[in-house]
Amino acid sequence: MQAIIPVAGAGTRLRPLTYTQPKVLISVAGKPILSFIIDELQENGITDFVFVIGYLGEKIKEFVEKNYPKLNAKFVQQEKREGLGHAIWMAKDQLDLNKELVIHLGDTIVDIDIKKILAEQHSTLVVKKVDNPQAFGVAEIDADGFIKKVEEKPMIPKSNMALVGFYFIKETRKLFDALGHNIQNNLRNNNEFYLTDGLQQMIKDGVIFKSHKIESWFDVGKKDILLETNALLLKKLGDKASNKGVSENSIIVPPVQIAAGAKIKNSIIGPNVSIGENTEINYSIIKNSIVGSFSKLENMVLHSSLIGSDSIIKGLSQSLNIGDNTEIDLRGEKTSP
Repeated sequence: MQAIIPVAGAGTRLRPLTYTQPKVLISVAGKPILSFIIDELQENGITDFVFVIGYLGEKIKEFVEKNYPKLNAKFVQQEKREGLGHAIWMAKDQLDLNKELVIHLGDTIVDIDIKKILAEQHSTLVVKKVDNPQAFGVAEIDADGFIKKVEEKPMIPKSNMALVGFYFIKETRKLFDALGHNIQNNLRNNNEFYLTDGLQQMIKDGVIFKSHKIESWFDVGKKDILLETNALLLKKLGDKASNKGVSENSIIVPPVQIAAGAKIKNSIIGPNVSIGENTEINYSIIKNSIVGSFSKLENMVLHSSLIGSDSIIKGLSQSLNIGDNTEIDLRGEKTSP
């Protein structure tokens, strides 16, 4: 089976962290978001992957080729972001339109039984009840769980069931016919080509869509949700969460994930902390945070923070969002440029 993973977004809500790395390569629970998606799809029989890349796309391509050398992966460049429907359309020539298709958004971690969804008789859209349906594509669902209508970011929603970024399409050719019709006729919505509009055209044409309701879903495009996802995944790992670093005169409060080469001294780490490889932490207290690789932290009190890779931070703080290659001295001392 084949899958499209759109990863062309700029990750503006996670800046400055995403100035130098794509958001899908940010690690949660010791593993890049994109790896969670690829691994889970592979485990459920997906063999062919198409990645739609854009902003910092060369880093995504390099990551996939380095970490998944045997993966049957193709890459399509979306030069201009014109909506999710357009991103999916860009992958057309890399697919077999006669075969079933999975679409998994690259910034979404979904707690679902993929095998069960792929065994469905009909095309299936994964949905979850939300408090603010105006911010999402939403699905109107009948009493039997079939989808009557989908609409993107409706001003007056008739449903609070949001589409959460996992789509199982059995009628692949019909999806691309619908998307192609909108693109060729420049039928935009809020100046974008929505995937939702293509799905709605399929429904009008008689394609049957089943809904699959879930409880847990994380759109990891925001700092708070990213940290919440990190905590949830660490909790799920439980005893499997690994501490491959070296700690000295320190207290580790699980769950934590500490990568190889990390050095922890005179510190309290945890709970809900992920630390990248070869990072050094001294005289610090860190909880509910993600710290990248090759960073150095000293005399810090951190909570609910994102610290990028190759960062140097000294002093005292409470909540930070720091990008890669950053040097900060919060004690007021001068640092070299």
